[in-house]
Amino acid sequence: MILGALEAGGTKMVCAIGNENGEIREQISIPTETLEITIPKLLDFFTGKGIEALGIGCFGPIDVDRNSVTYGYITTTPKLAWQNFNIVGAFREKLGVPVGFDTDVNGSALGEYTWGIAKGLHSCIYITIGTGVGVGVIVDGRLVHGMMHPEGGHILLNKLPHDTYEGFCPFHKNCMEGLAAGPAIEGRWGKKAIELADRAEVWEMEAEYIAQALVDYVMLFSPQRIILGGGVMHQTQLLPLVRAKFKELLNGYIKTKEIEDLDSYIVVQSLDDKQGIMGALKLGMMELERV
Repeated sequence: MILGALEAGGTKMVCAIGNENGEIREQISIPTETLEITIPKLLDFFTGKGIEALGIGCFGPIDVDRNSVTYGYITTTPKLAWQNFNIVGAFREKLGVPVGFDTDVNGSALGEYTWGIAKGLHSCIYITIGTGVGVGVIVDGRLVHGMMHPEGGHILLNKLPHDTYEGFCPFHKNCMEGLAAGPAIEGRWGKKAIELADRAEVWEMEAEYIAQALVDYVMLFSPQRIILGGGVMHQTQLLPLVRAKFKELLNGYIKTKEIEDLDSYIVVQSLDDKQGIMGALKLGMMELERV
């Protein structure tokens, strides 16, 4: 089976050709510019490759309601040039193949669930912490959708009393993205995260905010595993701090075998940062199975 995969991010578009085993045979990265510049490049990559289906994991918000007239659209994204764009329709019309569609972070969750560290479980959440924060959720083996898709990066957190940074999210200053994403670290401390590796106070605060969010996710979704990804999590000193803060905030309220082994419960991504593109392969395969 030949499958196309597109991980459509706010700064770059990763395109790949692979198969039903999650094996990637060809992959390129294209900068995310305007529609007029970017879309033709993406279409050119997939044209003539003999793909049987395409999976798209896309930055959002997007419309994933198949009963909606705007299903397959990028909707109210802050990337104004991409608002109200029918991305599924554009690829379906040009390539003539089924197109699977979900958020980029749901795609990452699906990649880990299918081939990675969540394989064999029935529930997990994947959280990317980078230029923004996104949360993908799988419960009972299915990606979670409702009114739309989860927007877990925008849950509200208790701001720490000694944190004078206002938060960079234009919608809610004290959401997880506003307080814990990469731009928040840089805005608060005046340097990029990679330049702050030896500043213990930076990572103590970051761990506190991440742990607050994880407690909320556990209470809501009761996942069997929490997977953390994104550029901020490349700071290896952060994960043990997150686990310790999570245990402190949970305060013994939940006692399960998973919670008793936090080293196996709160983990980092396992697919060498390819979980998103591999999840897009799976989205394409799932769409092919629907038709």
